[in-house]
Amino acid sequence: MSVQTSFLEELLDTDQISYGDSERKERSTDWGTDEADGVMPDVVVWPESTADVAAVVTAANEHEVPVTPYAAGTSFEGNAVPVDNGISLDVSRMDAVLEVRPDDLQVDVQPGILGDDVNETVAEDDLMLPSLPASGSIATIGGMIANDSSGTKTVKYGEVADWVLELEVVLPTGDVVTVGSKAAKTSAGYNLKNLIIGSEGTLGVVTRATFKLTPRPEQIHGGRAMFEDIDAATAAIAEVIQSGIDVAKIELIDAFSARVSNEYLDTSHPDVPMVFVEFHADHSISREVERCRTAFEDHGVRSFDVSEAGPEMDELWEARSKLGKAFEPYDPDLSSLAAGDITVPISRYPEIIDFAKTLSNEHDIPVATFGHAGDGNVHYHIMIDPDDPASVATGETIAERLVERTIELGGTSTGEHGVGTGKREYLTNEYNPATLETMQSIKQTLDPNGILNPGKIFVDET
Repeated sequence: MSVQTSFLEELLDTDQISYGDSERKERSTDWGTDEADGVMPDVVVWPESTADVAAVVTAANEHEVPVTPYAAGTSFEGNAVPVDNGISLDVSRMDAVLEVRPDDLQVDVQPGILGDDVNETVAEDDLMLPSLPASGSIATIGGMIANDSSGTKTVKYGEVADWVLELEVVLPTGDVVTVGSKAAKTSAGYNLKNLIIGSEGTLGVVTRATFKLTPRPEQIHGGRAMFEDIDAATAAIAEVIQSGIDVAKIELIDAFSARVSNEYLDTSHPDVPMVFVEFHADHSISREVERCRTAFEDHGVRSFDVSEAGPEMDELWEARSKLGKAFEPYDPDLSSLAAGDITVPISRYPEIIDFAKTLSNEHDIPVATFGHAGDGNVHYHIMIDPDDPASVATGETIAERLVERTIELGGTSTGEHGVGTGKREYLTNEYNPATLETMQSIKQTLDPNGILNPGKIFVDET
């Protein structure tokens, strides 16, 4: 037992506290942080209520002990990984759907529930929360709110933030506040709800969230278009969005990613650039499908096949949905340096993809580009030899140049993964000093002792 966290014994039951090495080690990494970079917390705690969270945070603040919120650990930028030991606050036991109000198109949930579990529950009333990321089966609602996550359907439905109505939040002092409103709109006071969303657990711990919902569409069609080259594919995507064609999903997979997917799934898709699309409507869905087909044909599409929702469409989308897991096993001599998530204005989308391919060719290092193309989001994997210092250094140079060019094009260093520790240095390029000082002053005001998720977002926040 750590002397500085012994106060926890008075606040929680024994089965809510662990000083065990395995539990602490598990929470020292996330999907983007390896053991060499991780810092083990002194203790892991599992609150089971808002009162538990408030009690732990209040006492931690009084003792000036760092608290790092944690749930599923599926982040990529070290968002939920401690940098200064302390307490790992694992909210995964707070995983209930508290109430569904179908007449109001609303649901109340706790932060530790998985996104897909929310949708499974509200589907009983023929409703859905459409903005979840593709990782909804393994990622929690609390993490999605903390990172302001988005996903494949963002192009039509927006980000997770766009569906949050109200939040219950434990502040770094332990005070419990409610921000937002269950009303469809409010102009009463400061928009503190949107301040909490995307703050990565540095300003408060969400203990309850109210989401608005939408009826499930009556018609869902999906398909895949294949192009001869990446330039034609990205130009076609840009035209679809600029023309206002109503797509629910539009995803790019470049030729290299297609090859990786084939190896992982033992499939035989052509190793060419592919664009996956999905359409949602209650009527006249064929009109949007044909508008999309015309746009693709304007850019020399090789083929475009569309089907209704069902096993055929599910099999088609598998190539995209499982791509994130496919890169590590692809080549035993290569490893992914970074799972990047830059985002640019849609008119610049073809340019940033071309820039990534240019860097790949210049340095003879594979760079996969794929992702949520409809909102200008690029996921990239830079494949390097981890045992070759020169390869690692070159990969890091490529990553830096990609992010810097993205910002030059009016984009952002992170579209959905958050800043964490991995993207901190890029904020000085993305924002001017006054903007960063304003952000830091908010952090200082709400968390004067700096106990809540320290070391995240800001370079000098340690």
